[in-house]
Amino acid sequence: MPAAVRFGVNYTPSQGWFHHWLDFDLDAVRADLDSIAALGLDHLRVFPLWPYFQPNRTLIRPRAVEQLLALVDAAGERGLDVQVDALQGHLSSFDFLPAWTRSWHRRNLFTDPDVRDGLATYLHTLAAALADRPHFLGMTLGNEVNQFSAGPHPDPDPATEDQIDAWLEHLLAACERGAPGRLHLHAEYDATWYQDDMPFTPGQAARRGALTAVHSWVFNGTAQRHGRASVPAEHHAAYLVELSKAWAEDPRRPVWLQEVGAPAPLVPPEHAAAFTAATIANALDCPDLWGITWWCSHDVSRDLADFPELEYGLGLLTNDRRPKDTARALAEAAAADRHTPRPRTTALVVPADPAARSACAPGGPVFDAFFSLTADGARPTTVLDTRSRDAAHLAARGITDVVTPDQVLPTPPGGTRS
Repeated sequence: MPAAVRFGVNYTPSQGWFHHWLDFDLDAVRADLDSIAALGLDHLRVFPLWPYFQPNRTLIRPRAVEQLLALVDAAGERGLDVQVDALQGHLSSFDFLPAWTRSWHRRNLFTDPDVRDGLATYLHTLAAALADRPHFLGMTLGNEVNQFSAGPHPDPDPATEDQIDAWLEHLLAACERGAPGRLHLHAEYDATWYQDDMPFTPGQAARRGALTAVHSWVFNGTAQRHGRASVPAEHHAAYLVELSKAWAEDPRRPVWLQEVGAPAPLVPPEHAAAFTAATIANALDCPDLWGITWWCSHDVSRDLADFPELEYGLGLLTNDRRPKDTARALAEAAAADRHTPRPRTTALVVPADPAARSACAPGGPVFDAFFSLTADGARPTTVLDTRSRDAAHLAARGITDVVTPDQVLPTPPGGTRS
């Protein structure tokens, strides 16, 4: 574990969004990075667009790789470490898949051996090119690629849990061969924790890769059910951090809150800073938190069409790089002195069977029980039902009390109890 929690941002270029790779302007990137570094943050997560970097299965564009290296070097000059997400994949409601996987060349992203090997080559190429950069943290396989594997995606690439497990193992190994010893991981959106038929499972998230990544968005039903200032909304990120620990083999496995934001209109702009501060404070009360990486750095320009409305205003900074109140809230948290959080001694039992994970989703009995305990000040964590009587496991995690959802009173809308 690092000596202190890392604070960073998901880098969304102020000019051209992620299409900036087509017209790469290093001066514009440097200006963006200056505005990020001014907030006192220490890392970025960056997003090559897969079709732009690997337009053909056997072509990884050297110029694109050079541009990525230039971005990483520019970040390092400003004291910013960089995590690179290779498989994009999916960003802000748009899919970015190369032509060699679609239509006449339709191949399953997870089960086709040619796609898998093409991806392994791509990941290895990027990792190897970055391996000697001191400010390179590591590779994340991609951004929420689980959304391609099941509904509600309109054209999913179905796979089994075993097939996904083999895919993860193959691609993480390619990253490790390219850049040994770096922080290589995979990251999915919260269907991994909440959706019964999702082949990306909590066990994979909590056991494969250098650490566990969670992505927290309260537009998943949490804010709709409970409100923006409720206990469930303001503690949702902390809930995912603690939920992930039930499946981890290592009792001290680090967890990265890799993506979290304040989405309008569920969190109106005038309340976004308060939501940001509360979300961060509650996440910092989770032991073994590696870092918090806010979504996102800069707003999406209104010159770009067809984004969902909420995407345009998620930036900490405007398109002309002016910080918003949310940026100040994140900067203040990054600069603050803090103490290591106390162990969470009360554990809520969750089903180990991934086919029952909807119990953990908004409206499910685990979800409601967790926030009832939170409202009462219990600072809960979670434990699998298969480990709930394992004395050695409980002791290793500092757990002294175990409760089941049916032993906890439900949380009413708003998240508080009288």
